[in-house]
Amino acid sequence: MNSLRALFIGGNGIISSSISRLAVERGVDLTLLNRGVESSRPPIDGARSLVGDAGDAESLAAAIGSAEYDVVVNFRNFLPSQTVADIDLFSGRVGQYVFISSASAYQKPVAHLPITESTPLRNPWWQYSRDKIASEDLLVQAYRERGFPATIVRPSHTYDRTLIPMDGGWTIIDRMRRGLPVVVHGDGTSLWTLTHTRDFAKAFIGLLGHPAAVGDTFQITSDDVLTWDAIYRTMARAAGVAEPELVHVASETIAAAIPDWGPGLLGDKAHSVVFDNSKVKRLVPDYVASIPFAAGAREIVEWYDEDASRRVVDADVDAAIDGLVAWARRAPGA
Repeated sequence: MNSLRALFIGGNGIISSSISRLAVERGVDLTLLNRGVESSRPPIDGARSLVGDAGDAESLAAAIGSAEYDVVVNFRNFLPSQTVADIDLFSGRVGQYVFISSASAYQKPVAHLPITESTPLRNPWWQYSRDKIASEDLLVQAYRERGFPATIVRPSHTYDRTLIPMDGGWTIIDRMRRGLPVVVHGDGTSLWTLTHTRDFAKAFIGLLGHPAAVGDTFQITSDDVLTWDAIYRTMARAAGVAEPELVHVASETIAAAIPDWGPGLLGDKAHSVVFDNSKVKRLVPDYVASIPFAAGAREIVEWYDEDASRRVVDADVDAAIDGLVAWARRAPGA
């Protein structure tokens, strides 16, 4: 690992910051390329820095120059057009190109569980997921036709201390602390998997520079499975609330009331997911996700409580939740 020369495009995000720190700890010769804007996360000591815009092909090419790398990971690639530009830019000058896709790309609803890398990809609700699928298709084609050394990684819901995993963010925690009801989609029993970034990083780093990872696809998640009711209650306990009031509302109704939540809810969170991580574990046999969500939830609440400026209540979301609760209580059978 200590011989790897790596470029991470976007190394200060929720997923990438933990990976960057672990890469440096393990001796990777790491260069980070970011836009130079201030991040809520501390800088990565021991890594070089370049300034460029991952969404601008000319800016990216100018920042990198003629450098060659053993591994390039683009954490900021969200569009097929970016994928095309990356294939053109890095062909012949990288040993492995890692694309961060998404488990939201898997067919919804999933035909059967557990989800594996061979589960079909289709998401009619979420453009973000369709763009990831299109980028995967481009990379698979480039590998087959040109030998472009792509590795595709599909995270699911990966979090660090800055990310409250429920739609609504701090507004949800604030409502719980004020004794107000919060809305949970469906009946609260659909299954979900949350993965701490420090766990994710352990498996991800093991794929870098691994010859068997080139030309292949891997999902990386925790093996823990929680209901959404359990996720809300775990966050409530971390925030000092013994028993939150959970009001169950159909996902379609929530999506209609808060359109910004619709694609991610109908295209991902409303569906039960359970993942089989045996494929990545064959290449990274020591990978174990060891951080339970209860511990991660405490980290999240502690981080928000450290600084009042982080505890932002969205008045529009607050009002929309009030409306959904009122609707649910008026509904027949409520």
